[in-house]
Amino acid sequence: MPELPEVETVRRVMERALVGHTIKEVEVAPDEIVLGRFPNKAMEEHLKGAKVAGVGRKGKYWWIELDKKPWLFGHLGMAGWIREMGEPTIRIREMGNMPLDDEEGRPRFLKLMLTTEEGRRIAMTDGRRLARLWLSDSPEKDKRVGALGFDSWKGLPSSSELHALLKKRKAPLKAILLDQALFAGVGNWIADEVMLEARLSPHRLGTSLTEKEAGALKKAIEDVISLAVEKGADKDQFPADWLFHVRWGGKKGIPQFDGHDIIREQVGGRTTAWVPDLQR
Repeated sequence: MPELPEVETVRRVMERALVGHTIKEVEVAPDEIVLGRFPNKAMEEHLKGAKVAGVGRKGKYWWIELDKKPWLFGHLGMAGWIREMGEPTIRIREMGNMPLDDEEGRPRFLKLMLTTEEGRRIAMTDGRRLARLWLSDSPEKDKRVGALGFDSWKGLPSSSELHALLKKRKAPLKAILLDQALFAGVGNWIADEVMLEARLSPHRLGTSLTEKEAGALKKAIEDVISLAVEKGADKDQFPADWLFHVRWGGKKGIPQFDGHDIIREQVGGRTTAWVPDLQR
């Protein structure tokens, strides 16, 4: 699913296309799952004519700041994506190889389309209907954003502070990393990548980590996310020596990483790929 680097990538796409411009046209697909109880027509009416002042993100959540309240908030779910029509875009794994547009040139699985007065168009799509769109006054007042922990790219605490937090957690490290109330923005592939980078087993309990190991974990999180963001979340540009390229596939996946066996199993309730020879 889209994790912090992917969400930061679409945030930048929206920022380039929308900030400083007025929304001239709005299309919101009627979808009681994506929108909840909020009527799509009411959302269209609220967004139309609004000027975009900024685009923000925390963890995997994003929002569009308008010149009036409330603002538009969103989450990409498992397979949602946002792109500017007519411009290049990466493809996340969950998209597969299916065409992005239908025979008429409209985005497949469209949930939201914003068109500025200058004619730039932003489209949000989601074939699984696990994305979410809603209106809220601000990140500070929004319950979903407010429930997040520190942003795992820009808001990690110091090594000593992180160690103190981990010492209180008796759960496996994999489960701790996926807890959005602590590590906002970390998802399954990032968690596996940073644990390998930090040479830590996903089975290690938070209480077992030393301050040195907590520091190694912090550095790995920052390094992996920073590089993924720098590459625009384009998996084809990720380093060749990343676990990312071989972690998928379950029992039929590639069996080794750099000559060492890959174990794929459930840890903390989530599918996990790790290398016991390298992670302790």
